[in-house]
Amino acid sequence: MSAAAPTTKSASVRVVQAAALVVVLGVLLLATQLAPEARSVVGSMAGLGVLLLAGTLTSELMEILKLPHLSGYLAAGFICGPHMLHLVDHDTVQRLQPVNGLTLALIALAGGAELKIEVIRRCARSVLWATITQSTVVFFAAGGCFLVLARYTPFAQLEPMALFAVAVLWAILAVSRSPAALLGIFAQVRPKGPLAEFSLAFVMLSDLVVVVIMATAIALVRPLLDSGAEISLSSLSLLGHELLGSTALGVTLGLVLAAYLRVVGKNLLLMLLGLGVGMSELLRYIQLDAMLAFLVAGFVVENVSAQGPKLLRGIENTGAVVYVIFFALAGAHLDVPVLRTLLPVALALCVVRGVATFGAARLGSYLAKDDPMVKRWGWSGLVSQAGLTLGLSIVVVRAFPIIGDAFRTMAIAVVAINEVVGPILFKLGLDRAGESRGADEPEAAPSSVA
Repeated sequence: MSAAAPTTKSASVRVVQAAALVVVLGVLLLATQLAPEARSVVGSMAGLGVLLLAGTLTSELMEILKLPHLSGYLAAGFICGPHMLHLVDHDTVQRLQPVNGLTLALIALAGGAELKIEVIRRCARSVLWATITQSTVVFFAAGGCFLVLARYTPFAQLEPMALFAVAVLWAILAVSRSPAALLGIFAQVRPKGPLAEFSLAFVMLSDLVVVVIMATAIALVRPLLDSGAEISLSSLSLLGHELLGSTALGVTLGLVLAAYLRVVGKNLLLMLLGLGVGMSELLRYIQLDAMLAFLVAGFVVENVSAQGPKLLRGIENTGAVVYVIFFALAGAHLDVPVLRTLLPVALALCVVRGVATFGAARLGSYLAKDDPMVKRWGWSGLVSQAGLTLGLSIVVVRAFPIIGDAFRTMAIAVVAINEVVGPILFKLGLDRAGESRGADEPEAAPSSVA
């Protein structure tokens, strides 16, 4: 689908947006001070509205600094959350968590729908070597760095084997990328060329790889974090059934969704809401991986039918509001006391991950004999992290509540840094590779997920 070229808003519009944000937050803060008991009565509804309005206005103002909207959503959640203005309390944040299932489903569906077979064929060799090098080099570098810095994190008191398990989970999290950030840059500069094709194919396929690796790792490290659990052939067998079942269900879901889009094609908003919330909870209840199932479903819709563009339009129209809430909730979850101690560690982890990503990309391109521009700039699209990383951190928290808040807070801190730096680097890479195109060119760009 076509992506409209971004428009530059006037200074007066920016002033109005800033004034509206200050007035709204000021009025709400005054109201909660005068009638604090009202917060618990209208908590969920008011909290939803606060996050929506503050997230939208803050993201618009972030454009002045050339920062992505995600940074604005996270900042709004942090400012309005329990640790700062307290406009949204802990209980409200917990009650709004079902929105996460919807957002992760939309991200996975859109990621699968962007994964076209013809692009995979052209980039197969490059993607294969990049997957091998990124999954190994970044994994060991991030895991090793985590263990070295563990004494400065809330996990310092864990037993050595439990700490090793957390390092494994963190290393897998470091391997994840950001489809949302990549597609957002695509919508802005509408790139065309080998670097754009490689980045799209690798990032989308890496989603699937990381989801499978994380599901496997959770089963394998569970005995290290839960003394009552153990690894057995039966648990690995259950894992195989989960992965195969999720894939099979994803294929079925994709075929059903493609048929619905072709035959009915109406009320797509309600359809996606039902899939995102209802199916996510159902899959969780029957112990299947929702993210894998939705990734496969989106892939099937795009490559088995002609309904991919229609699905992406529906996701874009549905997801605009939901993404604001999702990332604002992530910011509201931020544990400020923990974050203060973790910021230096988060910066160190980001630097090590960035260096490892650069080195792995250069090695992969050398082995694959890539196009010169992919060799030089292929790493630039692999730095960003966003919704998938936060989603995987939520999966880890649900599986291991003992490391919950600290693990999620560290993930949010690292994602915030990588989401600021990553898109800037990717746009720079596309510009230097000569693949960025002017806003007046007619070719449609891939749609954005966030």
